[in-house]
Amino acid sequence: MNKTLIAVIAAVVIIGGWAASAYNSMVQVQETTTTALANVQSTYQRRADLIPNLVETVKGYAAHEKQTLEDVVAARSKATSINLDPSNMTPEKLKEFQQAQGELGSALGRLIAIQENYPDLKANENFRDLQVQLEGTENRINEARNKYNETVQQYNVVIRSFPKNILAGMFGFQQMTKFEAEAGAEKAPQVKF
Repeated sequence: MNKTLIAVIAAVVIIGGWAASAYNSMVQVQETTTTALANVQSTYQRRADLIPNLVETVKGYAAHEKQTLEDVVAARSKATSINLDPSNMTPEKLKEFQQAQGELGSALGRLIAIQENYPDLKANENFRDLQVQLEGTENRINEARNKYNETVQQYNVVIRSFPKNILAGMFGFQQMTKFEAEAGAEKAPQVKF
């Protein structure tokens, strides 16, 4: 009887140790993923912070391009009003976020195109610096989204793999959604002046 009790206690300790280790690994990969999401949002915020400077620089040269400037400001406002976090990370919310960011990117493209109509603006050092910053930010956004998608993949594999999927279900670990290309993104954009 003593040996049976010791065997049962040993089995409980081993299973408990495994469960704790598995739970902790799922928490770790979830935290890595939420950090990657925060980095994506931080990069989008960087872009949103640059936009007022770009708009003010262009205003001095392109006063009659008021509608384009207003579109950029409105798109920035909409894009910064949508916040993502793991608790509201539904495919619909991610799509809404991506759509708002796409509208902002489109408005910025029209704003950048204004430079062709204003040779002084094109040569303006501030405008060029802001344009370089925006281009760099767009690259950072792409990198941050790719990193997020990689961490989501790792997280989803961990919580869907047996036997951790049992614990994941018990403790409420849910699959996360990846960023996807917007509809029509496979077509090259047309630039018209």
